[in-house]
Amino acid sequence: RNHLSGTIAVDFFTVPTVTFDILHVFIVLSLERRRILHVNVTAHPYAEWTAQQIVEAIGLDDTLKMLIRDRDGIYGAAFDRRINHLGITQLRTAPRSPWQNGYAERLVGTLRHELVDHIIVLNELHLLRCLRKYMSYYNDDRPHMSLEGDAPVRRDVEPPENGGVVALPRLGGLHHRYTRLAA
Repeated sequence: RNHLSGTIAVDFFTVPTVTFDILHVFIVLSLERRRILHVNVTAHPYAEWTAQQIVEAIGLDDTLKMLIRDRDGIYGAAFDRRINHLGITQLRTAPRSPWQNGYAERLVGTLRHELVDHIIVLNELHLLRCLRKYMSYYNDDRPHMSLEGDAPVRRDVEPPENGGVVALPRLGGLHHRYTRLAA
């Protein structure tokens, strides 16, 4: 917990489409409050593309000091140069040890369980739209037990005086945000 602030984790996972093509999803997760910083999709990942995704995810944020990733071959020399140029230390997990990047692996499981398993992916753009909508839901609305029921982006506690609880649909009704609204 002492090192969660300033630490990010990255990972890839694959998603099949309706035409049996394979898409690769890249995620960047801030460990401090488990906030998804960035998500993108490509059919053909390569090191330069992955390096550009890191720049898009963190921009000029100089508070990030550590990056946790696996030893996938997609993180090539271009990725390493970009990370070093940003002044971030890379922590590579041991071979075949996904538990060493547990936060990112848990997010991958959550994305599969709460989104990807419930949709038929048409193409790259369709998956990217769905993932970005889910990212907004995940960061702003979804309660996390590790955050004492709060979302990664903090929410105010709504007292009963604010009215009854209503469900606001998210992702076409696949998920909901519950809030209090005066009658």
